[in-house]
Amino acid sequence: MRLKFRNDFIATKRPESGKRFQRNLSARESELGLATPRLRVHLTLLLLFLITIPPVTARNPLPAARGTVAIVAPRSFPANGSVVAVDAVGMTVSDADRSVEFFTKVLWFEKVSDVEVTGSEYEHLQGLFGLRMRVVRLKLGDEFLELTEYLTPRGHPVPVDSRSNDRWFQHVAIITSDMDRAYEWLRKNKVQYASTGPQRLPETIKPAAGIRAFYFKDPDGHALEVLQFPADKGAAKWHQPSDKLFLGIDHTAIVVSDTDTSLRFYRDALGMKVAGESENFGTEQEHLNNVFGARLRITALRADSGPGIEFLEYLAPRDGRPAPVDERANDLIHWQTNLVTTDASAMAGRLLSGRFSLVSSGLIQMPDSSLGFARGFLVRDPDGHVMQLVER
Repeated sequence: MRLKFRNDFIATKRPESGKRFQRNLSARESELGLATPRLRVHLTLLLLFLITIPPVTARNPLPAARGTVAIVAPRSFPANGSVVAVDAVGMTVSDADRSVEFFTKVLWFEKVSDVEVTGSEYEHLQGLFGLRMRVVRLKLGDEFLELTEYLTPRGHPVPVDSRSNDRWFQHVAIITSDMDRAYEWLRKNKVQYASTGPQRLPETIKPAAGIRAFYFKDPDGHALEVLQFPADKGAAKWHQPSDKLFLGIDHTAIVVSDTDTSLRFYRDALGMKVAGESENFGTEQEHLNNVFGARLRITALRADSGPGIEFLEYLAPRDGRPAPVDERANDLIHWQTNLVTTDASAMAGRLLSGRFSLVSSGLIQMPDSSLGFARGFLVRDPDGHVMQLVER
């Protein structure tokens, strides 16, 4: 039976006909106090308000657990709780030992910590039931990389046909003091190519002119970039004399479908600042990304400290695929960038009021200091990239 709207009611059964229906309807309205049009309008507006309030849910809902803090979304963004630092860039790996060997021996990272955790708080944090995970923290220069292996449950591998314009794409940009030496070193270690070779961006792209870059992959297929700035670009620390080949992480880059939409998340909700913009195109950019006809709108954002976050919006081609809707933290396409805030509760409320989706079941109080923070939660940006907001 089809439902119909009649006199501000939703019919749930076949309507009565003629005068009998009108008499019965008027009587019911009088009993309910709905005889006046103004009261009908007020009731309708109240119902519309109630049904449009979004529920606070996680992608993988779990029952309430010790350590979970309930969050109520405020009606407006609070002034406090902005991101003050990008702490680390994290990725899920299939074999932590193999990945540690790759990053330490090939890219000169140093291991800082190596912990294994399990329990309900971590399940609620990652939105993944029954997990046991090993988290290895590495350092290069002043920046950190986190490798997470899920001992259980195991996730899906990176799709073999992944492209640089797919919206699950993310990479870290590692600064080198000498691109020629770095490229020869990577070749010697037989890395998997993603670019055709190192590219020097042309003078016609003024914000990026002279930058040299090369994309390659780690053993799990995660995209990585080595990058060398010319003398007039990049942070001053990248130009200090050094005998090291690899210096640190300048930024992590993510593919976005729409820059303005992403700015509402990273700039307006998280409080990060736009640090630069560029529109890159030409044969060098095409061969760097290995995408024919690539034309990118690039926007760099930064917090007070730590690596930047860089948007890659493909103006052309527009055939990049969206992130899988069933992506979880144990899948190898999963990255999560750790962002430090002084008030995680205010930040969670701000994001919920903006109707952004949490991965975690709420703001999670950690049982100990194994992961280096007191409480936190995971949230998805408009394209599905995951940020972990933490308070120390």
